[in-house]
Amino acid sequence: MSLKKILTSTLSAMLMLSCFTGCGSTAGNGSENSDGKQEATTASVTDAAYNEAAKDEKADTESDETRTIIDHTGVEVTLPKEMHRIVISSILPLPSVYCLFRGSAEDIIGIHPSSMAAAKNSYLINVFPELANADTSFVENGEVNVEQLLSMKPDVVFYSAANTEERAMYDNAGIPAVGFSTTIADYDCVETYAAWIKLFGEIYGESDTANEIIADGRKTAEEIKAVTDKIPTDERPDVLILFSYDDGVIKAGGSDFFAKYWIETAGGNNVAAALKGSAEVNMEQIYEWDPDIILITNFSSHLPEDLINNTVEGNDWSNVKAVRDGKVYKFPLGMYRWFPPASDTPLVLKWLAKTIQPELFADMDMDEEMRNFYSEHYGVELTDEDIQKIYHPARAASGKKS
Repeated sequence: MSLKKILTSTLSAMLMLSCFTGCGSTAGNGSENSDGKQEATTASVTDAAYNEAAKDEKADTESDETRTIIDHTGVEVTLPKEMHRIVISSILPLPSVYCLFRGSAEDIIGIHPSSMAAAKNSYLINVFPELANADTSFVENGEVNVEQLLSMKPDVVFYSAANTEERAMYDNAGIPAVGFSTTIADYDCVETYAAWIKLFGEIYGESDTANEIIADGRKTAEEIKAVTDKIPTDERPDVLILFSYDDGVIKAGGSDFFAKYWIETAGGNNVAAALKGSAEVNMEQIYEWDPDIILITNFSSHLPEDLINNTVEGNDWSNVKAVRDGKVYKFPLGMYRWFPPASDTPLVLKWLAKTIQPELFADMDMDEEMRNFYSEHYGVELTDEDIQKIYHPARAASGKKS
């Protein structure tokens, strides 16, 4: 209700009350006079009514202009309802999820350089070309430069909830910041994806949109697991995910990491299950594991042919079973690198199931799955050339020198 309407209603009620009780009867405000007299003049009634109405009007205005949410750190964050200057810092896959949810990148003014490297070598920038205008200069040597960030005048920053120092910096600078967690679902990729989308639904007051996207992802996971949960351990292939592999340093995806979910849900055994996170390993360990399948993420510049042709300097891959059998694959690169949760998460699970258990998912046409997903969620029709580009990402997508 407007201030004028509140004030008019309050005055009318006060005047009617005075008619019933007499002009000399006391009101609460009469006892507050400095001279101690109990009186309720028209002026005092007007002041009291106006003050009360002003408070209500202010509260209404504040609730209309802001929204309060709880982020993944458990912190209450007050945000402007209208946000047109968005910065996404240390949560690298989030630009793609934001674009999936919002259907636009127009409000994104800044992203991490690694996110930009993925975007420029992915399909994301084809659908949302405005993302190319986002500033990356606020991140220097992997760290946020808060002075540079302040000069960008962001309405909000979305960041990785695990980065407590970054959050403290935003709080000290007075920048609203929302933490998105990578561990909120114990590295279940589909549920992490769901948690991020749910939080976007709360940030923008669009829970119905969020629920539709979440339901689609969960449906995919249920369909895949209905098949793979029945596969005995001894009938599953041994799979190695090379999370990163550059400058001679090999890191495998172990437990307490997304690798565990992807491999096990798609019907394989993770050879690095005894390790935690992305753990550094040597060739002797890989010879001992002798995996049936090797998957290389887009956090490495290496491609399958580097291992198959044995051209990686300093390492001999020729005797590894997956290499001998030609079962070395690069994760595709759609709207983001297909390894951490991102906007294509349901497609990642389908591709992995088809790759790890090709016979059980022989009827799954991945080209068609991608066409349908991109049409439904991004409103674009993929060409055969588009699909091949997604399947065969460039080395540069890693953001590292090969």
